[in-house]
Amino acid sequence: MDIENNLLERIAQRDESAFRVIYEKYYPRVYTYALRYLKSETDAEEVVHEVFLKLWLRDSSALPIKSLNPYLQTLTRNRSFDMLRRKVLENRRDLSSAVTWHEDHNETEELIILNDTKKVLEKGIELLPAQQKQVYLLCREEGLKYEQVAEKLHLSPATVHTHMKLALKFLRVYVQQHTDIAALLIIYKLFQ
Repeated sequence: MDIENNLLERIAQRDESAFRVIYEKYYPRVYTYALRYLKSETDAEEVVHEVFLKLWLRDSSALPIKSLNPYLQTLTRNRSFDMLRRKVLENRRDLSSAVTWHEDHNETEELIILNDTKKVLEKGIELLPAQQKQVYLLCREEGLKYEQVAEKLHLSPATVHTHMKLALKFLRVYVQQHTDIAALLIIYKLFQ
């Protein structure tokens, strides 16, 4: 740990050899972690470069990194989600264009994927525990705020928040496991 801290201090001073040591040690982990989210070698590689660039450009006056591996995992996860978000927005624009350009046709491929993904999501919702399902449906389908759901179900807002967090976590994993990446990108925006 002291060696890592020393290397991080040297990186803050723009020591390339220290950076190279950290890069070579953590590159495989960061790449694998990004690939798990993105399912694309090119996208994972891009995220890896962003993560290590952020580490290199990190301000020396910033709070110290207590443990590098969790820091890099969090940064990788956040960068991966940012990339997925960008892709969702691109797909939305593409979908919007496709619908506009193909109004006379039946469904576009994107609409079919979206419908299939919605079916997967509905199956996932059915698998939620009763309380989580009820909280999810009230929040997402009826648009109620956590406080309103808490009052309606006689729960604390913190409990509603916990149920919603667990439901979203389960649904993200479920949808990811039961759809391909194109569908995942479209549905990802629904969980924000």
